Amino acid sequence: MFLGAAPGVGKTYRMLDEGRRRARRGTDVVVAYAECHARPHTEEKLEGLEMVPRTHREYRGGTFSELDLDAVLTRSPAVALVDELPHTNVPGGRNAKRWQDIEEILAAGIDVVTTVNVQHLESLNDVVEKITGVPQRETVPDEVVRRAHQIELVDMPAEALRRRMAHGNIYRPEKVDAALSHYFRIGNLTALRELALLWVAGRVDETLQRYRSEHGIGTVWETRERVVVALTGGPEGETLIRRAERIADRSSGGDLLAVHVARSDGLADASPAALAKQRALVESLGGSYHSVVGDHVPTALLDFARAENATQLVLGTSRRSWLSRLLAPRGIGEDTVELSGDIDVHMVTHERAGRGRRLPVPGRRLPVARRVAGPVAGLALPVLLTALLTHTGGTLNLTSEALLFLVTVIGVACLGGVVSALLASLTASLLLNYYFIPPSGQFTITEPNNALALAVFVVVAVTVAVLVDRSLRLARRAASATAEAETLSSMAGNILRGDQAVSILLERTRQTFGMESAELVPRSEQETGPDERADGLVKVPAGPDRVLVLRGRRLPASEHRVLTAFAAHLAAALDHARLAEAAAEVEPVKAADRMRTALLAAVSHDLRTPLAAGRAAISSLLSTDVDFSAAERDELLTTADESLRKLNRLVDNLLDMSRLRAGALTLHLQPTAFADVLPLALDTLAATPVPIESQGLAESCEVLADPPLLERVIANLVTNAVRHSPPRQRVLISASALGPRVELRVVDRGPGLRPEDRDRIFVPFQRLGDNDNTSGLGLGLALSRGLAEAMGGTLTPEDTPGGGLTMVLSLQAAAVEEPAELRQS
Repeated sequence: MFLGAAPGVGKTYRMLDEGRRRARRGTDVVVAYAECHARPHTEEKLEGLEMVPRTHREYRGGTFSELDLDAVLTRSPAVALVDELPHTNVPGGRNAKRWQDIEEILAAGIDVVTTVNVQHLESLNDVVEKITGVPQRETVPDEVVRRAHQIELVDMPAEALRRRMAHGNIYRPEKVDAALSHYFRIGNLTALRELALLWVAGRVDETLQRYRSEHGIGTVWETRERVVVALTGGPEGETLIRRAERIADRSSGGDLLAVHVARSDGLADASPAALAKQRALVESLGGSYHSVVGDHVPTALLDFARAENATQLVLGTSRRSWLSRLLAPRGIGEDTVELSGDIDVHMVTHERAGRGRRLPVPGRRLPVARRVAGPVAGLALPVLLTALLTHTGGTLNLTSEALLFLVTVIGVACLGGVVSALLASLTASLLLNYYFIPPSGQFTITEPNNALALAVFVVVAVTVAVLVDRSLRLARRAASATAEAETLSSMAGNILRGDQAVSILLERTRQTFGMESAELVPRSEQETGPDERADGLVKVPAGPDRVLVLRGRRLPASEHRVLTAFAAHLAAALDHARLAEAAAEVEPVKAADRMRTALLAAVSHDLRTPLAAGRAAISSLLSTDVDFSAAERDELLTTADESLRKLNRLVDNLLDMSRLRAGALTLHLQPTAFADVLPLALDTLAATPVPIESQGLAESCEVLADPPLLERVIANLVTNAVRHSPPRQRVLISASALGPRVELRVVDRGPGLRPEDRDRIFVPFQRLGDNDNTSGLGLGLALSRGLAEAMGGTLTPEDTPGGGLTMVLSLQAAAVEEPAELRQS
């Protein structure tokens, strides 16, 4: 696929050149469709290539040539060259769009080389219109373009493209000046180039990430700047996000990723409200927010950064107090810097640095340092306390000395756990017996009270140590559950926000657990697949027929439990997708049934009334029993004419509504003046006591519209206004320019609309506040809005100042002529 950055850069030329190159290599190549726009250099590339004859279709009095799909399938070449992927086919073929023709060609085993301009990508449609002021009526879904095996960007500097235009190599001479001063301005072309470059860069990045995952590449490739900012939910988060955004902005196309690590011991100051606020800030800056699980925060951060091929990591300086740093000099920042390898780490200062945490952070599984320090303290602290009390010379009694030893044992329990506390209690009891219980200097106890006191001391010390250790373990378990709940809540939030696509949830799972890949595979494939004991392979059931497979690293038991919950979410998402697909298949049938029911109910009366009136008038005229006067015959003829005109109008409305619903209404847009269309629209109306006036129509500029359809829209709007206007209260039709659009206003002085009815009036077969069933099927406004939107316009109701309703029809002004290639795609 050749993706053009702008019209005229030469994508058709490149497509034909590619065809000639393949033909020279012996490949069977045919030109299925090529639009050269009478450009001599492009037409020269057709020489020597076999061309499949086009098919011709009649439409609205004209003859148009189209791709002959059946002829291409019958010819069955190895490669077919098909120009203008987003093109809308002239009615009469199997498919509405050319990209649907191409899918049939591909399904037949024929390779296709095609072209598309960046402004026709569905995801960029509104962006291009804002930049250029030209709406793109022909678009192609991005997914269709992404499925191409190879995408090649066809680009050209804005100045060079304008020179090509000035030399007559793109448009005919009479169109060059208008194009250069409007669509082909330097700013427009530069913006289109940037959109094309970024879109293609994103596709290349997806390919690179897939290659790295398939080949198990964990090192960082600095192909583009990706900045990861670590968030704890603390008050410094917004400062870090903005600093990371500035770093990413220094490199054009840099990515910003925010990550919060929910570790098994929790984060005491991780406020959900603060994290939600910081997430909103990240997304408003164009970044993405992620939540991952990890027992060791530095490792989890770096695993995530490497999985995303990040080049820089932004951390806040520690909020720990000086006392915490004295007891434990190394923090998350120091460990992250040491393990970062080829990822640059930025330590950003902030106003909360060094002020301590608002709540203490409960300890996770004891680190090696504490497991070593606990027993040492259990031996050393009682000895030091004994030396201190001995130095005081017996100023304290036995009770006070025993309490001091008890406090020491409790401190050792907090530091090193129950084993260290038992060691400390044994050491303290021996020292207390030898030095402070008479007789001193020996382990014998002469008084029963002292023996009882020592026994009680040992029991209390051991009991307190066990309780302290148990409470710490329960606190760690509760914090771990909190972290798991936080992670699952984040995933549930994604589902509630509508991120229910299985691919999105799989990517979220991969990011959360810092894995290289995550996929859902059928159970049958896993029975013959790699063994789960293989290094870095994790399998979890996800429903009765699927297995979630992650590759990258082994997961601890705590993370495996959370992963099981993720797999349950994925199974639910699969079920939801299946149900949604089934519902989507049923919905058109239900909609058609509702439309059929409403149509039959309306037709049962509304079509019968004019038909009966017309038939009665004609039957009377044909009757030989009555001798009618000339005036009576004229009246009967008038009645028959009005009935048949009303019947014709109702049938036309029904046919047009059915075409709109089926997507088969084809437009022929051209510059059209309101002043030319209004008289034709008013001629279709019956005589009315309501005066109709117009203002500003002759002075307004032309609009891009289909004249017959615009006539129908205006006639329906005026009919609706007349029907609801009081007698002798005028209906005003005015036109005015508003930026690149022109607005036509149909103003009445009727009862107006309630706010809750403003959408209902555009539903077919609705007649709000109208009890006269002879007035039509209630299709007028629904059809008018559908036709307006089909022509690239809008139809909205407004309150008339002083009472009444104003219908505003907004259409694209035709003053800026749309380039031919934009119209033909």
